[in-house]
Parts: sequence; C-alpha cells; structure tokens
Amino acid sequence: MQLKFLSALVVTLTAAPALAHDFGFAGILSNSNKEELPELILSVGKPISEEPLVLKSGTAYEIEIVSDGTGELALEGSGFFRAIWINEIVVNGLEIRPFGIESVEFDEEGTMEIEFIAIKPGQYFLKQPGSSGEGQRVEITIQ
Repeated sequence: MQLKFLSALVVTLTAAPALAHDFGFAGILSNSNKEELPELILSVGKPISEEPLVLKSGTAYEIEIVSDGTGELALEGSGFFRAIWINEIVVNGLEIRPFGIESVEFDEEGTMEIEFIAIKPGQYFLKQPGSSGEGQRVEITIQ
C-alpha cells in the first residue's frame, strides 16, 4: 500500500509542469526579470509622474525618485510599501536593506533608487504628505 502511494507521489512530482521562466542563479532578482520604471520627480508645484504605474506581481523593479531641492519633500504610501518586498534602497552610493518603510523624504536635492519586487496585487498610491492635488500623487496598480 505504501509503495503505491510513493510511486503515485513520484509520478505526480515528476509530471509537474516546468517553470515558464528560468531565472538563473539570482532567482527572481535576475536581470531577465527586472524592469526599470519611469522616474518620480519631487518638485514644489509640479506633478510627481505623468502617468499611473502598472506593475506585475513577481517582477523586480527599479525606480528612481528625484528631488530638485525646491523644498523639503516626501512620498508616503504605507499600503504600497507593504505590498512590495524591498531588496535595497540606494542613496549616494550607500545601499540600505530595510525590513520595511512607511515613507521617504528629501531635505535637499538628490536621487534615491529603490529596487523591489511587486508582491500583492491591488490598487495603491504614493503621495506627498499633506497634499491634496492630483499631481502630487501617483496611482500604482499591481496586477
């Protein structure tokens, strides 16, 4: 009886479909699974992004957030930050590997790069805290 069960299990395991994508040594973080997103620009009175972002769950992304220094500017979006896994944040060549974040802030001009994997499908946003204008918000969909 046990032999029949084991042989059925072996047949089931060997008959499992092959993965549609061979990610290589780096796994899901392989370059073949990575996309660059358009920059998000932080500037007083100007839109953050020209269009909404549409992401695919399981895909790795890199996004640059650029502040022009016209003010102390931030982006918040705890729902979005909880729907992704952050591999690293790079600021001035320094790599930060956080457990999670709620927001990012620029006190002066600069660029921050965030590398992450989209995980949880849904509708999210990043916005400048305290703002109500549509331009100070970017809608993000994870499919």
